[in-house]
Amino acid sequence: MKFLEYTPLDSINLFLDHLNLGESTIKGNLEAFSCKHTGTDRKLSLSLEHEILDYLGQSSDSDPSSPVEYLSSRSSRRTLIYLVLTLSHMYPDYDFSAVRAHLFFREEEWETFKQIYDTYLFEAARVCFNLTIGFIKWI
Repeated sequence: MKFLEYTPLDSINLFLDHLNLGESTIKGNLEAFSCKHTGTDRKLSLSLEHEILDYLGQSSDSDPSSPVEYLSSRSSRRTLIYLVLTLSHMYPDYDFSAVRAHLFFREEEWETFKQIYDTYLFEAARVCFNLTIGFIKWI
């Protein structure tokens, strides 16, 4: 993976740097990375893939709602591997090579997470809209 300079993200990052929503604060940053693996990325990616498959093979968990079951999907494993690779590039001082993939999952309903996420984004959009309207009136 390689960090990509993408200047349109700068204005969004300025907005997300410290967004006060009253009861909560969003401190965020968007960055762009290529998804092409470097040599080190390939090595870590294969290591994680083998670790996940070994864990799935040894797991006696037959509960279909178990978080481990999500790892059986190739696309879910890839998403997790990209997450670990991105963390590795964002925080080069930390070693993510010994990460245990199955520990990344928590049992949480998707709809609950989506509702929380949508609420925060709605509040952020409202603040952005109010700032934009205020700026336009000022001009």
